[in-house]
Amino acid sequence: MSRAQVLVVDDEADIRELLAMTLSRMGLETDCAGTTSEALALLAQNAYELCLTDMRLPDGDGLAVLDYVSRHQPNVPVAVITAYGSAENAVAALKAGAFDYLAKPVSLNQLRTLVRSALKLTRPPARRPSDAETGGGADLTLLIGKSSLMQATRALIDRLARSQAPIHVTGESGSGKELAARLIHLKGSRQDGPFVAVNCGAIPETLMESEFFGYRKGAFTGAVSDRDGFFQAANSGTLFLDEVADLPLQMQVKLLRAIQEKKVRRIGATGEEAVDVRLISATHRSLADEVKGGSFRQDLYYRLNVIELRMPSLREMREDIPLLAEAILKRQCGSDEPPTLSDEAKAELARYDFPGNVRELENILERALALATGDEIRAADLQLSPAAETRETREPRAVDGLPLQEQLDAIERKAILDALNRTHYNRTAAAKILGITFRALRYRMERLGIKDELDAKS
Repeated sequence: MSRAQVLVVDDEADIRELLAMTLSRMGLETDCAGTTSEALALLAQNAYELCLTDMRLPDGDGLAVLDYVSRHQPNVPVAVITAYGSAENAVAALKAGAFDYLAKPVSLNQLRTLVRSALKLTRPPARRPSDAETGGGADLTLLIGKSSLMQATRALIDRLARSQAPIHVTGESGSGKELAARLIHLKGSRQDGPFVAVNCGAIPETLMESEFFGYRKGAFTGAVSDRDGFFQAANSGTLFLDEVADLPLQMQVKLLRAIQEKKVRRIGATGEEAVDVRLISATHRSLADEVKGGSFRQDLYYRLNVIELRMPSLREMREDIPLLAEAILKRQCGSDEPPTLSDEAKAELARYDFPGNVRELENILERALALATGDEIRAADLQLSPAAETRETREPRAVDGLPLQEQLDAIERKAILDALNRTHYNRTAAAKILGITFRALRYRMERLGIKDELDAKS
């Protein structure tokens, strides 16, 4: 059985020749096919490390090739070649499991970058992410957990790491969305590249374009030198856009173009520059609802939400809480032997609803460590609210009979007031417990009338 490294499938002889020549100069052997049937025959006879296939073929399409490889050689990455402007075909291929895509006319620089990245998947370096890379050991919040939901989440993260498809991570605040993005980056072919995390809600609208795309010296007052933006900083790596729903519509248009063209233009520049970035976005809100409400572009939604990863809330994995708590306590204590949780403390944690998820669990345990007087953490040291009831038993009593928006406002109001009470009305600490920014907490307090109410009491 002969063995080639790359299979190129395209019905245009000149494109096959161009791709084969470029790959040969990279030191790779190439087989070529002009039809789907020829490609499937070669795949049945040979083992490949990469497959490049056009989407439009005389007797089928690239999805048939992708489907065959997925079933018979699942570890082989497949990249599709699409006609210029065929965004729908590219998205369909990525959803079907393609590693990445190239648009015609094929950029040889983009081709070389794609090939080098894909081959890293079939020749992975033996390297375990360090604590520094994952945020000082925060990977424990994902790697530990025996619940079926956590096992399924870990398995999906492993699969997504083998692709270059844009991923949208959903989940409540504090559920580990950024951590999941970091793990996808570190488990994938871009692990040697940068991981750049951006909080879209924290950037003033007037600065967004320069922050994302950079600028040239003299582009505006104060631009005393060239400066890279987030895209340039993340080149050859991953750009994580947290709270992407907070992007204004004007910036959404520019982001969409950067994604589609894989190029950006600095402020003050006359030309565009190519960037090789994998995009992972996240929000605790529903992007689909934002699209319906007109605050988020539908075309950008489809480009960002090619594959969705939902991070489960902590209350959905209550059986994992003891393991998580033990791991967090060990990390917080460092070299010291951590105290154990009493049976009553474990029971209290199991009943608690955790509106701030794992982030709140970390905060609760950090406070409990400071309050514990011996080698055991008691229920009182946790300082949970007296009625540590589950969401299912609490919410209906609190909001029965109200219209939906009033129900949601009542739930949000109670969560904010609980957090403020627990932190002795320290708003910065309350925002941390709730897993939101201080600015977001201030906005919610004003909208719900909590700020005026507290100001009147002071």
